Amino acid sequence: MITVGIAITSYLEQATPIGKPGMTEDEKFEFLMVERENSDYKTLSGILIGVGFLILLISFGARRKRGSSAKKTEKKPAT
Repeated sequence: MITVGIAITSYLEQATPIGKPGMTEDEKFEFLMVERENSDYKTLSGILIGVGFLILLISFGARRKRGSSAKKTEKKPAT
């Protein structure tokens, strides 16, 4: 998920729409819609990276410890 998110983000950075001077109102509107769509996809790819990183952290935290850990001993209180 992290790799896919990074790949999508890098692609969207290269495919950023660029305006030009002298555009008509329809071209400006279309440009703004494409720019907004690109921004939304960047947000979604950022969320994808975040979720992938969260799953990675959870997977490391959820590992069970092997049997090589030290055994706990309880001491009886002296009275």
